Amino acid sequence: MRNRWKKIALVTADFLLGGYLVAAFTAFNKPDESSRLCTKVTINIADNNTDGFITAQEIRNRLKVSGLYPLDKPLRYADTRRIEETLKKSPFVKTAECYKTQEGNVNISISQMTPVIRIKADNGDDYYIDDKNTIMPNSHYASDLIIATGSISRKYATTCLSPLARAIQGNELWRNGIVQINIQPDQGVELVPRVGNHIVYIGQLPQDAPPAERDTLIAGFIDRKLSRLEKFYKYGLSQAGWNKYSYINLEFDNQIICKKRHHKEDNNKIE
Repeated sequence: MRNRWKKIALVTADFLLGGYLVAAFTAFNKPDESSRLCTKVTINIADNNTDGFITAQEIRNRLKVSGLYPLDKPLRYADTRRIEETLKKSPFVKTAECYKTQEGNVNISISQMTPVIRIKADNGDDYYIDDKNTIMPNSHYASDLIIATGSISRKYATTCLSPLARAIQGNELWRNGIVQINIQPDQGVELVPRVGNHIVYIGQLPQDAPPAERDTLIAGFIDRKLSRLEKFYKYGLSQAGWNKYSYINLEFDNQIICKKRHHKEDNNKIE
């Protein structure tokens, strides 16, 4: 009987000791929020190697307007959950994380939405499309994105132009080689290259496919067209001259139709 009580006492002592250690470590790791002030707010923005949609100053201003900016306030008033929820409401924020440190700092880490193309449609629409096919509002974003102009509805932008832009960005040669996309009223697609004073017409995108297949079909379509254009540049324009033609038509698979740059605008057909 004595051994039994001894075992119970040992178990109880171990349990109490374990609880004490947990409480001690918790108290050690948790900042003293009752009296300590927030002395520093660190804002880290991922993917900010270019002038992005969001700056650290804009984050500070947003939190100040919401009454959540914790600098010089008691650390207990730094509501990390509300800070995260407030920042996630921005259409430019993908993720937001906020936490406190032992030193009395509040750290905020943010990742941005990734724009792939800017839309400047004939109807006056001016916005961005991100890599998830989502419309993002216009901002002061400054980057070397492709600009799409012409007859563009929001549905066409999200279902067709977004995968088109991603396909171009995924090609090392054309990532910086195409600067503009223009959509004609019949939804024919024109590309404006960075080099040469001409326009490249590639026809209509395969937009009637089911959503699950559309991105793959558009990627394959643009890959075929740009592969033909690359060969034409290499074996055609490199010999004829980069400014000989004003319009290059790649709509048909078995021929390239070129329009010369002179008053008569004669057409040259290359089989």
